Amino acid sequence: MASINPTDPNKIRLTGENSFIRLAGVSADASNGRETTRASHWRVLWSPGGAGHVLFLQSELIDDQVKIYSDNIALTRWLQDEIERLLYPDFADQTMQVVDAEFRKKGDPNTFWTETIESDDETVSMTWHDFMEPYMLVVPAGSAAGRPHGVYSCFIPARKAQLTINGNVASGAVTTDRRGDKDSSSACLAWSETWVRP
Repeated sequence: MASINPTDPNKIRLTGENSFIRLAGVSADASNGRETTRASHWRVLWSPGGAGHVLFLQSELIDDQVKIYSDNIALTRWLQDEIERLLYPDFADQTMQVVDAEFRKKGDPNTFWTETIESDDETVSMTWHDFMEPYMLVVPAGSAAGRPHGVYSCFIPARKAQLTINGNVASGAVTTDRRGDKDSSSACLAWSETWVRP
């Protein structure tokens, strides 16, 4: 009987969370609606850049510009170089200002979840609700074209989500889709997330 290797041979690059909200304008075919807000929220427990939080945000609320909020600038720059340049290059410009911010969370993933990001001038609030069945995302290292990393993450997709900046609500809606044989959406809590690389 062949033995099973109980460990992943790849190097761990980070472990934590990378929840996201992507809203699109309403159209006759919602899947083709223009993206109005894209938010990538990181809560990192371990990485070569340290632990901490980062929010990468692009939204019609800020004239489609990119803003970055963080409590660890070293982590931010590491994420930009290691991961965001592959996921979404608009978030990877290391000349962009990083706004110092505090991060809070509250809720219950069975009902709602809210992440609050507060700087001296702005309060960003991200809320997910109307959840679907959780599933495990499994992307083996080297299996995605142009991306050397592997990713393992517990996705909890939401049918509805809201993002606000200083109380102003971002327009657009969550779109639902499928990942493999699982129902998913453009707004997911992504917890217990680990990235690996050969």
